Amino acid sequence: MTNKVIDIHEKPPGGQLITLSFQHMFAMFGSTILVPQLVGLSPAIALLTSGIATIIFLLVTQFKVPAYLGSSFAFITPMLLVSGGLDPEGAAVHPGNAMIGAMAVGLVYAVVSLLIYKSGYKWIMRLLPAVVVGPVIMVIGLGLAGTAVDMAMNISVEQLNPDTGETELVKQYSGWHFSAALVTLFAAIIFNVYFKNILSAMPILLGLVVGYIYSAIIGIVDFTKVKEASWFALPDFLIPGVHYEFHVTTNILLAMVPIVIVTISEHIGHQLVLGKIVERNYIKDPGLHRSILGDGLGTFVSALIGGPPKTTYGENIGVLGITKVYSVYVIMGAACIAILLSFFGKAMALVQTIPTSVLGGISILLFGIIASSGLRMIVDNKVDFGKNRNMVIASVILVVGIGGAAIRFSETFSIEGMALAAIIGVILNLVLPGRDKNIEEFE
Repeated sequence: MTNKVIDIHEKPPGGQLITLSFQHMFAMFGSTILVPQLVGLSPAIALLTSGIATIIFLLVTQFKVPAYLGSSFAFITPMLLVSGGLDPEGAAVHPGNAMIGAMAVGLVYAVVSLLIYKSGYKWIMRLLPAVVVGPVIMVIGLGLAGTAVDMAMNISVEQLNPDTGETELVKQYSGWHFSAALVTLFAAIIFNVYFKNILSAMPILLGLVVGYIYSAIIGIVDFTKVKEASWFALPDFLIPGVHYEFHVTTNILLAMVPIVIVTISEHIGHQLVLGKIVERNYIKDPGLHRSILGDGLGTFVSALIGGPPKTTYGENIGVLGITKVYSVYVIMGAACIAILLSFFGKAMALVQTIPTSVLGGISILLFGIIASSGLRMIVDNKVDFGKNRNMVIASVILVVGIGGAAIRFSETFSIEGMALAAIIGVILNLVLPGRDKNIEEFE
């Protein structure tokens, strides 16, 4: 692409730098705070760690790659699995397990980075072709479809159990809440499809804003948390050995680590797209090993203090393409703003008052986009489904992943769902005949 306004190492004037940095912060804000809301973590800690992880990424990549790191959607299902789901207050039951898994993911990124540094990147392209990664991405989106619809349609209400005489929470359909979900969904669609300027790069945030305003009008927003919150508040840190026992189990590793198959492929795709926008070859300079290492270290440090796993954000790449401002100073500015905002207690309390139905409405779009992006990967890479091997690989991944298949070795040791689908997909691709051995050079 041409006609850049500000190149990578150019620094905009003070006022312009702040304005452009806020653009990037707003672009990533909606998705970054949505993930912790879905897995029962603190939105403030997710915002704080996104800023920290981005700074780490910029340092590792020698300030050559203007990418922002936000919360990864790929790990939602495994994080819920290992953390034991959510309690009635919407918090993760055992969040430490998810943090341990995220740290393991960061270490795996470091190992992959080292292997790429020593032996090049072609082996990973052979290991993770589109016929494997595309269907696994589809599993991630479609596997969460039921969660999105449930959040959009139903609310939890207390009901007396006549058999036990105890009060319990049950799901109940709410037309008003579902209307808020639909308003949120259609607002995001309108911003994404009908706006062609910077607004089109932040449909998630704008959809949440519109949905929130509508929810406040119809009276389903409880502002108690905002009134009680202080102006300054520390994020809810989760430190190993302090807030939870650091105990690594095979179940945690097998649930979280196989998702690296998807996230590393996603990372490579983002580096290629970003490279085309800013007219650089990031696979060679600073090198794929550095960008993967930056992503991994960002995820590791994030998990070390209680944040979700990180990934480079397509939303911010979209902002770069629209504004043609590629400056790493702007990305650094957005990271610093995110860090400062995470300590703003009133703002973080406001985030926590977003109705579940509004989050569900935006999740319908987001999870659908995730599934569609897997299909797009298959189409863009011209995967030939006339070949039986490709049909078999995709079919098995989809049914095993969405169906929730599991291999249980004992009561405490199992591989299931998305992780099992990813592992089976890699194995089938390696053992079935007819594998494409021609790997494209990245120029």
